[in-house]
Order: sequence, then structure tokens, then C-alpha cells
Amino acid sequence: MAEAKAKNELAVVDNFDLQTISGDLAQAIAEEMDGLGALPFDRVKIPSGGGLAFELPGEDDENPESATEIVGVILDHHPVNAYWREKFAGGNEQPDCSSYDGKQGIERETGEIKDCASCPYNQFGSDDKGKACKNVHRVFILREGNPVPLVLSLPPTSLKYMRDYIAKRVILKGFRCWQAVTKITLKKEKNAAGIAYSRAVFTFVGKLSPEKAKEAEAMKDCVKQQYRQLDVEGADYNTTGGNTQDGPTAPKADEAGFMNVPDGIDEDLPFN
Repeated sequence: MAEAKAKNELAVVDNFDLQTISGDLAQAIAEEMDGLGALPFDRVKIPSGGGLAFELPGEDDENPESATEIVGVILDHHPVNAYWREKFAGGNEQPDCSSYDGKQGIERETGEIKDCASCPYNQFGSDDKGKACKNVHRVFILREGNPVPLVLSLPPTSLKYMRDYIAKRVILKGFRCWQAVTKITLKKEKNAAGIAYSRAVFTFVGKLSPEKAKEAEAMKDCVKQQYRQLDVEGADYNTTGGNTQDGPTAPKADEAGFMNVPDGIDEDLPFN
């Protein structure tokens, strides 16, 4: 019995170098960034065409780095919607309407609040077979040895897999995302038309120690309170090759809100 318990016990990641924005660093950021806006986060791009390496910012904008995996603590995640009146061309132009929670959108010019669920631009078929409003899921990941989280904007092709991971591998195991170390990799898939695209794969690496989980929780609260209002811009939807919701290499979504996935994967947990 004891042997079975030991076999099923989840590993504690003791050697994860968790660094958070606190103490002297927090004070330095508050003083030096005063009047300059929020601390800029690096954004991760998912490649097109079934590529298996993420694109990460390098030391300068002209020389990005690549990584086949991202390992870290998911501090926060939330849906983000954006609508451009002119067809989105993949630049960094501000959207005409945006939502930080996928529920209420705000028009940039008038400040009018829109209900995302009933908005005609957020309905399937409003842009060919897709949506005129672009939907992604923004994920804040704290990597080892770096106190500034990465921002990964997941396209709809990956949402089902993130949902299943969080539901079955995190919540049903008694954890929250910020108490665990997660590895994110990419897998090549093809849609019904034979077009290749990249979708995210989530793996549970282990749990943080109680002490480190407490530090991560404090960082999670900071991100949730201060950075959920991070400006929505083209960079959230502009991947390296059009893996956005209606980009040239992305599969179309069905009316349930999920992309077509390979045969044999039909587990649908009621998790949002």
C-alpha cells in the first residue's frame, strides 16, 4: 500500500529557480518605470506550417531566439478578444474594439461597452466561416531564473488542449496552475484540408514546494491585478506565419468554438 502511494505521489520540483518581482527589484521597477507605463513583457510566437519551435525575443528585435519548449509556472491566463474594422493585416495597430476577459468589449473611439456573447462580430460566419472578432487565450508564464513572465497568446487551435490539461492534470490533482511547473511544446497537426499547423502540448512536470508556491501565488496576484489590462495589440494575434484564428494556415473553427482536431481526440470536459 505504501509502495503504491509512493508510486503515485507527484514529484516536488525543488531545484526550480523561482524568481519573483519583490523587494529591491519591485522598488526599482516602481521608481524607474514611473510615468513610462507597465513593465513590458516578452511575447512568444507560435510558428506556422507545423513548426516545432517557439519564437522568443532575443537581445534585440532583429535577432529573435527559438525554443522547442517553454518550462515554467503558469501564473495567470485569460481570454482576449479584438476586432479591427479594416481586415487585420498582421501589424501592431490597435484594435477598434477589445476585451480583456472575453465577455465585455470596449470600443476604442467611443468607450461604449459591448457584450461579446451577443456581438455580431463575435459570431461564427461573420468573417467567411470564422469570426470577424479575433479570440485568443493569453497565458503568463514565469520561467526559471527570470522574474518577468513571458506572454503566450494561444490561438483557438490550442485551447481544447490547455483546457483538458488544466482540468485533468492540475485541478483534479488538487492543484492550481501557479502551484505547478508546466512544460509547453508544439505538435504538428493537419486540418481537414491537409494544411499543417502547430498546436500546443502541455505536460505536468511537478509541483512547487509550499514555500515557492507561496511566492508564486504572490506573483500571480500581482499579474492578475496589474497586467490583465495589458494593451491588446496586433502582437497578440500576429504569429510568425499566420496561425491566428483566420490566418492562411489555421484550420477553421466549428460552432462550438474549437478547431477541427485529429480523429480520435474527442474528450470534452465542461471546463472554461
